[in-house]
Amino acid sequence: MHADWPLMKQAWTRLDQPLFWSALLLVLVGVVMVASASVQIAETRMGEPFFYVWRHLSYLALGLITASLVYWTVSLEWLERMRFLALPAAIVLLALVFIPGLGREVKGALRWISLGGLTVQPSEIAKLCFVVYLAGYISSHHAMLRQNWQAFLMPFSVLMLLALLLMMEPDFGAVVVFGVTTLGMLFLAGVPTRRFLLVALVLSGVAALLAFAQPYRVARLMSFTDPWADPFGAGYQLTQSLIAFGRGEWFGVGLGNSVQKLFYLPEAHTDFVYAVLAEELGLFGNLLLLAGFMFFCARIFLLGGRLERHRMLFHAFLVHGIGLLFTAQVVINLSVNMGLLPTKGLTLPFLSYGGTSLLVSVVMVALVLRAAAELRARNPEKGGRS
Repeated sequence: MHADWPLMKQAWTRLDQPLFWSALLLVLVGVVMVASASVQIAETRMGEPFFYVWRHLSYLALGLITASLVYWTVSLEWLERMRFLALPAAIVLLALVFIPGLGREVKGALRWISLGGLTVQPSEIAKLCFVVYLAGYISSHHAMLRQNWQAFLMPFSVLMLLALLLMMEPDFGAVVVFGVTTLGMLFLAGVPTRRFLLVALVLSGVAALLAFAQPYRVARLMSFTDPWADPFGAGYQLTQSLIAFGRGEWFGVGLGNSVQKLFYLPEAHTDFVYAVLAEELGLFGNLLLLAGFMFFCARIFLLGGRLERHRMLFHAFLVHGIGLLFTAQVVINLSVNMGLLPTKGLTLPFLSYGGTSLLVSVVMVALVLRAAAELRARNPEKGGRS
């Protein structure tokens, strides 16, 4: 036991503590809000008021164990060597939902697989696999991306394949997150602006066509523009969310005192947990949460910049990709809750109830912390700063 103490002390010294504590704080807020938002619905559906809380905590415990193993044992240099397995893994994961008996359909969407007593959402794991693949591709083709059209377009052909599998589920929200992450990582890689804007315009057009390809997506878009035109139909979720924001006023109605979570607001403990927080903690609590997410995401991007300056390219773009995944999901989820974007089935990282999302989010934080530790190990005299 005593022989391990120097190693543990060294690992703690190399830990990016501001990032660690900000992530931990968001996780704890998530536990509190899942408990607050889910007690009544759990008691009604399951006969156990803390059913969703215990499941959330079990996934969190599994995530923390996995994250600890990743931080302590997974070298990012080893992960870079294994990156070629990441893309096939993402494709296989997304294809698993179509296997009869394994895929699980909920509300018309085939996005989950059942493994024993666990329900897994493969797209959440596939996001991380795709970022690992893309980070490896960018680090090995960094110069060619700026000069060669073929090298630049290759990631988009992979994106189209993954998007096709996701649209078959269907999961349009995940397609948007994949697309934003791809564009963001390539932009940060320094591709020519003209080339980047051209592809971004084409992808935006494709996304618009997909958005209008299905009647239910058209209904969501129409209800988004004027949810009060059909407050008990297509606009129901958004109107109930906006009511929650209005009831919260400056300082909220008090933790646990939300009315909207009492079967007015659908999915109050998952996609719309932010609206419950806004109702219970008000604008003040709302702004504190926004500040927490802004600090957390900014810290990730600053670390990615330091890694790039030290020519640790795989580390840098893996961190950038993870930062973009978090940022995209936070922005989309908060915007949906506030009526700034059409309704999408995307969870809020750390806060929403959702086992796979929480587990993968915690593991991604561990990878970012590992990257920071490896940077500090390489530059101990500067603490990894430049």
